[in-house]
Amino acid sequence: ASCISLCAFLIISFLLPPPQPAPETTEIDIDGGIDQDIFDINEALGLDLYEGDIRLHGERNAIIGDENRWPHVIPYVLEDSLDMNAKGLILKAFEQYRLKTCIDFKPWEGEKNYISVFKGTGCWSSVGNMQMGMQPLSIGANCDRIATIEHEFLHALGFWHEQSRSDRDDYVTIVWDRIQSGKEHNFNKYDDRVTDSLNVPYDYTSVMHYSKTAFRNGTEPTILTNIPDFMDVIGQRMDFSDYDLQKLNRLYNCTSSLSFMDTCSFELENICGMIQSSDDNSDWQRLSQVPAGPSTDHTNMGECKDSGYFMHFNTSAGREGSTAGLESRILYPKRGFQCLQFYLYNSGNEGDRLNVWVREYTSANPNGTLRFIEEIKGSPETYWQLHHVSLNVTNKFRVVFQGVRGSDLSNGGLSIDDINLSETQCPHHVWHIRNFTHLLNTSPAGRDGRIYSPPFYSSKGYAFQVSLYVNGTTDNPFNLGIYLSLISGANDDHLQWPCPWQQGTMILLDQHPDIRQRMSNQRSVTTDPLQLSESSSNYTWDRPDKVGSEANFPNGTKYMRGPGVGTSAFLTHDRLRSRNFIKEDSVYILLTMEDISHLLSTEPSVSPTVVTTNNPCENDGVCVVVNRAPVCRCPAGDNWWYTGERCERKGSTRENTVIAVSSTVTVFVVMLIVTITTAVCLKKKYKKGRENKDSVTLEE
Repeated sequence: ASCISLCAFLIISFLLPPPQPAPETTEIDIDGGIDQDIFDINEALGLDLYEGDIRLHGERNAIIGDENRWPHVIPYVLEDSLDMNAKGLILKAFEQYRLKTCIDFKPWEGEKNYISVFKGTGCWSSVGNMQMGMQPLSIGANCDRIATIEHEFLHALGFWHEQSRSDRDDYVTIVWDRIQSGKEHNFNKYDDRVTDSLNVPYDYTSVMHYSKTAFRNGTEPTILTNIPDFMDVIGQRMDFSDYDLQKLNRLYNCTSSLSFMDTCSFELENICGMIQSSDDNSDWQRLSQVPAGPSTDHTNMGECKDSGYFMHFNTSAGREGSTAGLESRILYPKRGFQCLQFYLYNSGNEGDRLNVWVREYTSANPNGTLRFIEEIKGSPETYWQLHHVSLNVTNKFRVVFQGVRGSDLSNGGLSIDDINLSETQCPHHVWHIRNFTHLLNTSPAGRDGRIYSPPFYSSKGYAFQVSLYVNGTTDNPFNLGIYLSLISGANDDHLQWPCPWQQGTMILLDQHPDIRQRMSNQRSVTTDPLQLSESSSNYTWDRPDKVGSEANFPNGTKYMRGPGVGTSAFLTHDRLRSRNFIKEDSVYILLTMEDISHLLSTEPSVSPTVVTTNNPCENDGVCVVVNRAPVCRCPAGDNWWYTGERCERKGSTRENTVIAVSSTVTVFVVMLIVTITTAVCLKKKYKKGRENKDSVTLEE
């Protein structure tokens, strides 16, 4: 009987499917399903910092006065203790400062005062330049969001929280009995001797404003906005607000930003200084609508009366191959790389195309030389489409938009609007999601309401995909959730696994026409090759056909999708509707995956040795030893500086002006003396000539 039972067991075991491994975690929420603000993170860590994230040094220092301001170029060190994802995001935050202000950042080279960013406990900073040499700024665990980094660096640049302003009670009401005991001091306000609003209105949208739930002792808000519509606006952590930038640019006397070059929505008749090309046979027209489309511009979408223009090249007339060129004003690059962004509407035919050129001016070619950059063509559509074109120009130049008529019949043409040019890197990919309002109204919360992007490839060859929870997860509804997954691709046999140090950035684009005023929302995740899955011993970022699950593209093709890493608290629906995220019923998610392995070691490998005794440098110059030789790092301000081997010579814009004026006066006086002397000599010579002539006449 036992033999029969054993045989039966073996037969049944053979017929049954083999045991399956425990299902892999399909999604990893880096926020744990909670939308934590800076102050929530610090409070959970038991930190008792001033106003939640400010490290004080003695008495409060004010943003008023030059002594607490940094130079326009701020030295920094990224300490190796920082998470890799945080390092990449700090550099992205610096790019936002460059795009929207005149503040720049440079790696520390021995300057007296600098900011050292490290992974401390929580997210915090001091306020202003403390003149303390190395000034620490902490970007700890869960602080790796770009707006959090912008927030802490705004503290370092000299800004307090918005609700600390002396006039805050005109705009918000603090509900004191809802505040945690002992935390009331975080809601103090300060007079104009401590903080300066710089004549900028109170800003509900500031990235420096507390959220409505800050330091609450229950479930009710601690801050009520006196205008109720702003209750769900305060505390945003997307990007700088327009007023944040106004204050920063006023404090640091910025008249322009560093990497911004041009923007144009064609609302003014001068079309932003653009000109029609002379070497073509047609022109672009400034219009507000075209019968075949578009019916409105992209800037205002027809919502503003007597406004809303774009440029249009009519391809319904003329011969095949006829062209029209529209050229930007002359631009002067600084960095050698640019990103051109614009919206295109094609109501013509498949043969119509838009060519992007640059006309470069050099001493050898002062009239400019055309260089082809990219051709854009496709089937006519009934909506505006976003395009990015990467440039790499080092000489002064113009951007040239050349419309070319195709061979087929056309009832419309090509239209362009909302052009932006900046010295930044273009996104690698764009996910365009149309009919988004319908998706919001019909998609259920949870996985059944999840949509997937097309597959994309990184520059290193890794295939990846993004998923979007339109109405949030079942645990976190009324939010957008977003996750990035590696997927099986054509290059997998030739790639390094687990995938090392690729930073994927997902940006929900705020479609404001001016790139400087956008408040896009973004999150980044980085592929740590040693990160283990929570539910097994597999590496999260290993090869998808090893750790992933089977999936299907819309055409039925099977592929393997690795675990998704992201957040279920990407953006609330209230904030989604507060900006221009949805425009023409479309949203755009900009995607970049870049190798950041070069950031594994970011501390100076051989730090300049600072000489503190027998310092040969004068005027507070810092002596450092570079390559075994002493070098003076001379101090400089916004309108003054020291030069010389020992910083012994002072220069200033005023002195330069005086020197220039003095030189001009001197040259004028010398020229006047020469002119008078020449005139006197000529007069004497003329008089002598006359006398000689008269004497000759008398002799005759």
